[in-house]
Amino acid sequence: NPGRPLKMAAELHPRSGKLIGLSNSNRTARRNQPVQEFNHGLVLSKEPLRDRDVFTVRIDKKVNSWSGSIEIGVTALDPASLDFPSSATGLKGGSWIVSGCSVLRDGRSVLEEYGRDLDQLAEGDRVGIQRSSRGELHLWVNGQDCGAAASGLPPKLWAVVDLYGKCTQVTVVSCEPPPPSVVSGGRDDGGIAALMNVAAMNGMVNGDEVPELSCSNSRPDKFPNNLEPDAVLTEHQLFDVFNNAIVSFYRSDCGNSNNSPAGTGGAAPGSGAGGVMTNDALLFHEKCGTLIKLSNNNKTAERRRPLDEFNNGVVMTNRPLRHNEMFEIRIDKLVDKWSGSIEIGVTTHNPNNLDYPATMTNLRSGTIMMSGCGILTNGKGTRREYCEFSLDELQEGDHIGLMRKASGALHFYINGIDQGVAAAQTPSVVYGVVDLYGMAVKVTIVHNHNHSDRLRRNNAIMRALSPDVGRPRPALALTPDSEGPDRLLFHPNCGQKAAIICDGRTALRPHATDDFNHGVVLSSRPLRSNEVFQVRIDKMVDKWAGSIEIGVTTHNPAYLQLPSTMTNLRSGTWMMTGNGVMHNGTTILDEYGHNLDRLKAGDTVGVVRKEDGSLHFFVNGVAQGPAAWNVPPNVYAVVDLYGQAAQATIMDDMAVPVDLPPLPEDSSDGPTAMSPGSPCSVAGASTSTDLRFHQLHGTNAVITNGGRTALRQNCRSEFNDAIVISNSRCLRDGELFEIVIQKMVDRWSGSIEAGVTAIRPEELEFPNTMTDIDYDTWMLSGTAIMQDGNTMRNNYGCDLDSLTTGSRIGMMRTANGDLHYYINGVDQGVACAGLPAEVFAVIDLYGQCVQVSITSSSGPLDNSLCTSNVTEKSFPIHSPVAGVAHRLHSKHGKNVVLLGEGCQAIRVGGYSHGIVFSAKELKADELFEVRIDEVDDQWCGSLHIGLTTLAPPELPSCPLSGLSPSLPQLRTKVTWLLCGSEVQRNGVLQRQNYGYSLDRLTVGNRVGVKRCNDDTMHIFVDGQDMGPAATAVPKNVYAVLDLYGRITALSIVSSSLMEDLESIKAPSLTSDSCSEGEEDSSPVRELIKVESETCSLVPTVMMFLENHGKNIQLSNQNLTAARVSSYNQGLLVTVQPLARQQLFQFQIDRLNPSWTSSLSLGVIGHSPDRLNFPSTACCLKRSAWLLQRDSVFHNSLKICENYGPNLDTCPEGTVLGLLVDTNNCLHLYVNSMDQGVAAQDIPSPCYPFIDLYGQCEQVTIVTNNVPAVGAESGDTRFQGDMEKADMVDGIKESVCWTPPPEVNPNKTCEYQALCSRFKDLLTLPDGYFNEDAKYNLCYCESCHKLRGDEAYYKRGEPPRDYALPFGWCRFALRVKSHCEVSNALKKWHIAYHGTNVGALRRTLDHGQLLPGTSSIFLVSQVKTEGPNGYTEPEENSAPGREVPRVRLSPTMRYSGMETFAPKVQFQDPRSHRCHQAQVGFQVCVRPGSYKVGPQTLSHSEPLDPRFSNSEIEWITKEQGGTLLYGLLVRVE
Repeated sequence: NPGRPLKMAAELHPRSGKLIGLSNSNRTARRNQPVQEFNHGLVLSKEPLRDRDVFTVRIDKKVNSWSGSIEIGVTALDPASLDFPSSATGLKGGSWIVSGCSVLRDGRSVLEEYGRDLDQLAEGDRVGIQRSSRGELHLWVNGQDCGAAASGLPPKLWAVVDLYGKCTQVTVVSCEPPPPSVVSGGRDDGGIAALMNVAAMNGMVNGDEVPELSCSNSRPDKFPNNLEPDAVLTEHQLFDVFNNAIVSFYRSDCGNSNNSPAGTGGAAPGSGAGGVMTNDALLFHEKCGTLIKLSNNNKTAERRRPLDEFNNGVVMTNRPLRHNEMFEIRIDKLVDKWSGSIEIGVTTHNPNNLDYPATMTNLRSGTIMMSGCGILTNGKGTRREYCEFSLDELQEGDHIGLMRKASGALHFYINGIDQGVAAAQTPSVVYGVVDLYGMAVKVTIVHNHNHSDRLRRNNAIMRALSPDVGRPRPALALTPDSEGPDRLLFHPNCGQKAAIICDGRTALRPHATDDFNHGVVLSSRPLRSNEVFQVRIDKMVDKWAGSIEIGVTTHNPAYLQLPSTMTNLRSGTWMMTGNGVMHNGTTILDEYGHNLDRLKAGDTVGVVRKEDGSLHFFVNGVAQGPAAWNVPPNVYAVVDLYGQAAQATIMDDMAVPVDLPPLPEDSSDGPTAMSPGSPCSVAGASTSTDLRFHQLHGTNAVITNGGRTALRQNCRSEFNDAIVISNSRCLRDGELFEIVIQKMVDRWSGSIEAGVTAIRPEELEFPNTMTDIDYDTWMLSGTAIMQDGNTMRNNYGCDLDSLTTGSRIGMMRTANGDLHYYINGVDQGVACAGLPAEVFAVIDLYGQCVQVSITSSSGPLDNSLCTSNVTEKSFPIHSPVAGVAHRLHSKHGKNVVLLGEGCQAIRVGGYSHGIVFSAKELKADELFEVRIDEVDDQWCGSLHIGLTTLAPPELPSCPLSGLSPSLPQLRTKVTWLLCGSEVQRNGVLQRQNYGYSLDRLTVGNRVGVKRCNDDTMHIFVDGQDMGPAATAVPKNVYAVLDLYGRITALSIVSSSLMEDLESIKAPSLTSDSCSEGEEDSSPVRELIKVESETCSLVPTVMMFLENHGKNIQLSNQNLTAARVSSYNQGLLVTVQPLARQQLFQFQIDRLNPSWTSSLSLGVIGHSPDRLNFPSTACCLKRSAWLLQRDSVFHNSLKICENYGPNLDTCPEGTVLGLLVDTNNCLHLYVNSMDQGVAAQDIPSPCYPFIDLYGQCEQVTIVTNNVPAVGAESGDTRFQGDMEKADMVDGIKESVCWTPPPEVNPNKTCEYQALCSRFKDLLTLPDGYFNEDAKYNLCYCESCHKLRGDEAYYKRGEPPRDYALPFGWCRFALRVKSHCEVSNALKKWHIAYHGTNVGALRRTLDHGQLLPGTSSIFLVSQVKTEGPNGYTEPEENSAPGREVPRVRLSPTMRYSGMETFAPKVQFQDPRSHRCHQAQVGFQVCVRPGSYKVGPQTLSHSEPLDPRFSNSEIEWITKEQGGTLLYGLLVRVE
């Protein structure tokens, strides 16, 4: 074409977004920092587009860190003068952008569901933009025209490409017109066209807009030439098109549109068959929330920035709802980032006059909303459990509707199912309102309300369109065939990746190695009471973590849209998963039964709902105990073939008998054979308390366990709105309401608050926290007693913020109106007086407190049960303290179930057969102690405890036989026991009225037994020794307990003795038996010997596994690992397991101060070959022990604090190590120093792991054994020319903490660097200081903990204590190495001297402290006449003469006081900030040259816990009696 201008340059404009880098002659654009930033990636064409030219780019690189991807379009803005926004959607002034499958003009959506979804394009795909000669905008994807996206475009436009989200690099490939074959090409598919036309006709009948197909390109915005459904049509378009096309064949009356719940009111009058009239149809109002964009003729609403914002998404209908008119929406899009989801309801507010709130529940008038599964009226909860469906668990494609009946009743509909009356009287004029909150992003108003067809679509049609082949398709019937056999089978409606075979008896995931979820299957009918549903695991795969899950649900499988995993369901569901139990997706039991993740092929799991509503699980026929209560009848069994579980088969009851736990009235023990001592239901005995938590509670609270347990859901994202109150009756006078703290998190400040209120639960509008109530409420918060939100008194006898897991809190109103609090059973005194007669107990699960349960101690208080005024040690209820060494033996009574790896015992039936043993023989003076967890007051009798010579391993292998029903009847071997208050030996009474009667035990009491060195048996109750109970007890005995009568559950709270650990532990270099200055180096030699023996046990050289976190790069033959991106995804594990006594060590090579926190390390107890590496080590929750900062974690639960140094402060060059000793205890080593036992019971084999997190970017395994302390063969200075003054602060200071020579720790301690800069400002000659900087020691908190310094040491002859100068920094002074000085360093004492800056130079010049300097602390003109021995005149001194003397102290807490070491102000030359500094000296002082006296500053409080104020000051007047060793600096 001779009239056509020259070809346009296919280049990008040099001006671009701030993160863009251009290359390849400006043809390639790359977004920098693609993992850290997702926007600022805008580029434009160098020249304006010519008509018909397609500006095409190729996607070169994508990342998975973000949502969203490339956006492309055109703009009339000249790039030469453009102020580039962060993204293309921010372009105004004539800009058209295609984003995803939407078209936006100047940031507002003008077309939805257009063309290909750009977010789904992959690397290598090509996308182009074109302005046609008619002024239309066309999108081209891989050479295919997607049709007109907009029209009326101006002639001068620049192409726009936004490297947004996942898209990080593109290259311009061409800018020229498309070939003629593509322009004129078409495609004819008569079959699809016919089907589309049928769908279109059917859509017209139903009044729903359905895309129309044309073989030409007359509707390119809906159907481009490429008709492949997976490439063009979205999932919801498939729903709409094929639904009406296929379902029409099942409909009996295609023309009847009034079979919806709306009846005749479902359409506007006069609409006829043609559908609803446009001007009368229900649409969304133009005025909406600030983040809402409307499209599709205002039928579709979408929340912008769904991953950045979760609210401001309110939309309302354009007119009020008519009576009996259905307002229904379809959920089009959800995101997984937020909690909470869509909310829907009605409001009396006119949208034209409404100031839209951020969320509709903030509106306090005229509004009724359904949120979750409850109803909120004016923002307050009026019905907590409105329906069995929760809006939070609905999925894309689900429908939600509402209708105001003519009677005024408001009904909600879920997928067409009426949920009943939500509100009885609704105002006559109301607007429909939808809140696109949290997960909900996009919805569309639906005008076709044929719910029968929709259910068929959801359950059948889309399954028929699924690409899965070979999976049976369920019938279209909505209910199972009632005429079928009554046998328990799997329902044909199952998960997307599951299949049902063998006539419904077997379920499997055919492609189990390709996907790990979508394997949910349900029973074909509800379970009957006491009917056991049991399956056998037929097949497993090793690829995934996790395994089978089993439970029950109230949902009918015929109607249920099955989730990817059953724990995602938020209503009517109870599941056992791993070794926990979840209710509606929330964990209610952390440690329950056998871990399902450890099952193998051939194992069986089962579930039963008993007549009393309790739920029980079985593993291999063994009952695991009650898991939940108040489970409704008619529940369906559920099996989730998750992770490793690939196939399971239902086991018939008659094929596999299950040993059901006997009910309380079980007569297996023979009621007629009861002995006089047998427990029974005593007439008139007090039953368990009827106190429960009320069904009304705060928004974030959940009530479980039959009203006995309350927990705060989303505990790491929500800290309040979790108030719970006692049930509808008020507390009686003298009645104790007591709860136990079962779970806490360390995320928040503040904790539980407890009190009483006179407000009835039905009248209480639950606030965020209970202290917000301003009337009739009394609360204890921390140590403050508050009335009506105002503090009445502070410093009450207890602090609720200091309580831990296992602590008990009780409240009681006395008859005279006083309120008392009880902590672990101990009365804390009167909190306040004058309470009204009727009050209700209130608990606020605030901050750290997450879960509590009402104890059986609640009820009338019996003070006789309070045996100790000492607050007992707190332990978790459901799981004993992690790392506990004591366990129960696997041989036990037939009614006992062991949980928590043998740390808990529960009697699951009857009143007897509850004998349990310790797992090992008790050593001398070893206490075996348990805590009572549960009691059942329908029985009498109580726990029995004692010692026995019967060895449990000698018992028969079957735990259900071979043991006596109770401990007094155990006489096959010699047994000593305490029964009540009687001591028996083989059933023969030995003594009466021994100590505390066990019949009075209740929940929380602790009971222990010990065999002492003198062969006596002692019983302990709540830590108190009751004295010797029996004598002549032999050595080889086991602890034995009997869960008898009232006592139904207990857990271990004791650990085994550490004698074995102490016997193999290396001798301490700083023990009192060997003073620091002694020449005898035998402890050092012994330590060298221990280390060398340890090194000799190393079997192999460790290296890192190729399977690791995605940001890790290995080198140096897999001995070095570096994190090459971001701050996480840096998890490493070794190839080889860690042998016992093998020390695995690695060195920190590189730190990046740009990040916070640092590495963590630990061991895992399973093979790492198929480990799915999480982003951080704290996400490892299976057999993992983690050392992080200064804490120890087991399976992500903190078990120990203040262990070792803070790993976040380890500098470069630090060598860290792990060792598991022969007693299965884990040790941490820091620069070859053992930090002690971190955790116990480490399994074998175990594998070390390291998490290169935050600052730590590179580590290297130390292959050669690091020398033990003091064993450096190359450092001759220690033996010869090293000053012995270098050992003034002990070996632990100067020798144990010796970094590698090439590393200077001064570079990483900011405090030491600051002190060093101050020292430089003093301009003291360098000749006074030691040249080797490694002897300069920082005593800041991080450094001294990292070295493992003790606070006090001994030194000199005779030895005398001195304190390390914590908080100061020492700069070593040069010390002459002649013989006299060496003798001084060995035999002299250590002391400190505070001085001022002006005295430093003169003191250093003389090399010792001198009388008469200008130091305030140094010179004291003391009268020779005085009342004490320090001021008596010298023998030859003249009367009245004043003698200058030097004062010292063994602690800098005294010498460093401002009176003696005045502060000076200076400006840091680096930061230019002002600081205050003090100086002093560390000195050696000759014994006998000073006298010890009291402090002279008249301080009444002790200045140092080791030194009394009467001995804290040393005075010397002798010249040459002191030797300077170090300059001390402290900076504030």
